[in-house]
Amino acid sequence: MSANSPSWDQAVLQPPVCDAWKEITEEAAYQLASCIVLLGYMGGSGIFGSLYIFGLLAPGYFCYALWGWLSACGLDIFIWNMLLVLTCLLQLAHLAYRLRRNTIPEEFDLLYKTMYLPLQVPLEVYKEIVKCCEEQVQSLVRDQNYAVEGKTPIDRLSLLLSGRIRVCQDGQFLHYVFPYQFLDSPEWESLRPSEEGTFQVTLTAETDCSYITWPRKKLYLLLRKDRYIARLFSSHLGYDISEKLYSLNEKLFAKFGLRFDIRLPSLYHVLGPASSEGES
Repeated sequence: MSANSPSWDQAVLQPPVCDAWKEITEEAAYQLASCIVLLGYMGGSGIFGSLYIFGLLAPGYFCYALWGWLSACGLDIFIWNMLLVLTCLLQLAHLAYRLRRNTIPEEFDLLYKTMYLPLQVPLEVYKEIVKCCEEQVQSLVRDQNYAVEGKTPIDRLSLLLSGRIRVCQDGQFLHYVFPYQFLDSPEWESLRPSEEGTFQVTLTAETDCSYITWPRKKLYLLLRKDRYIARLFSSHLGYDISEKLYSLNEKLFAKFGLRFDIRLPSLYHVLGPASSEGES
């Protein structure tokens, strides 16, 4: 260190004062870099806000590096700003990877916004549910059977995404299944995990349909592992079955043309004896 250079104590306690300001401003590269960095720090939060910030900071620091190399002629200015550019580019690559990993297919994204987002289900939990069905969307063409009465085993649980399914028993129409309703929720609830059975109804596609399906054993393992997902499926299945029961209630009439409510205990006394007398 030369004798004329001030010490650190003198530099802190007695900082040097500018004798005169430069009359000539810095060149356009410096001004442009300052404007870009200013805009970059106006970004918001979240992954898209971070993409905005680092997407502007990278060219801003690059302009600073050009200014240091061409105008200021400072090697340290150029090196430090190029390091900042490299850091921003690495951060952008990491954010792009996170964004791609969090992206889900359009059908599952719409399903999340329709059924799970109103319940404030975290996206990570929803991904576990989607992972259980292997992120595959099945399809049915018109008049194709999803299940045949007395033949198709109950080995899965399916949710309709688009189209309309007709449910019949002994050739008699029961009700329809509409999008975002389960195809086989009554069958799922009618069996224990260790039991096996077959469908008691026939489900036929009235239009071209798409649905997702969870294998029975794989879904049971997920429900055992995660109690939150188990409660979520329980509430969805309960609501779905109640909707199907109310749709059947609309078709329930007595012989005098009166409509009964399936929730009423007296319904059994009205229909039970009548049905037994009719059979005798």
